[in-house]
Amino acid sequence: MRLSACRIDSSRPHGLAIPGFHALPDLVVVRAIGDGSLEAITMRLGVLHALEALGVPLVNSARSIERCTDKSMASFLLARACVPAPETFATQSLAQARDIARRECASGVLVMKPLFGAQGWGLRLIEKESDIPSVEEARGVYYLQRFVGPSRPPYEDMRVLVSRGEVVAAMKRRSSHWITNVRQGAKPLVAEPTREERDMALAASEAMGTIVAGVDLITSAQGRPMVLEVNSMPGWSGLQRITPFSIAERLAADALSLLPARRNALKALG
Repeated sequence: MRLSACRIDSSRPHGLAIPGFHALPDLVVVRAIGDGSLEAITMRLGVLHALEALGVPLVNSARSIERCTDKSMASFLLARACVPAPETFATQSLAQARDIARRECASGVLVMKPLFGAQGWGLRLIEKESDIPSVEEARGVYYLQRFVGPSRPPYEDMRVLVSRGEVVAAMKRRSSHWITNVRQGAKPLVAEPTREERDMALAASEAMGTIVAGVDLITSAQGRPMVLEVNSMPGWSGLQRITPFSIAERLAADALSLLPARRNALKALG
């Protein structure tokens, strides 16, 4: 079902109206929030918060989705957890964004990303102060991150899929373009993360509070992995192409394993 079809209804016993359910669901796996206005997105997240308040297990929680979706908060939390990531700057001021570009571009290129973007859409390279767009084009927020990677193709990073504190699968994404999302043409390749890369992906997922996460890693010029992004609603179509088992079945089993914990919690409540 779509979150947009769910609603708050205080006339109902649990205060929620969920299509197809007369009672509460046993479990919710969140695959997408969907497009919409700030008000619409806020309400959909409110439905998830309400489900959690009613004791329904969520994969992932509303809070962890909010943390991952807001790239500025994700960068803050990764830094607080001492997880290596590219230097990041976020501001709502055009003047400050220009100052950052003037100062930081002397040391290398920056990448400007939409705060709530996904699948690599809306990214742009910032090589000089004049590359900073208007406030309207930036939608009021400038999220600037140090570009990490080679200066020419091939470009490559790694996606690590994490579930319940374990690495499920991983792939390298190789492209002739510096944006390496599979949906934008990158090729998925079989990869075996090192111990350091595994630990980093797990630490990043833990910092965001996610049960399932797609953690994007990239190797710095010094040969050390860094976390680019943590996705709380990751897709796996590209990863499935080079994975010999059903990722969906593994994630479903991990999600269903949360059900006994809920039943025990409800019993404890009487």
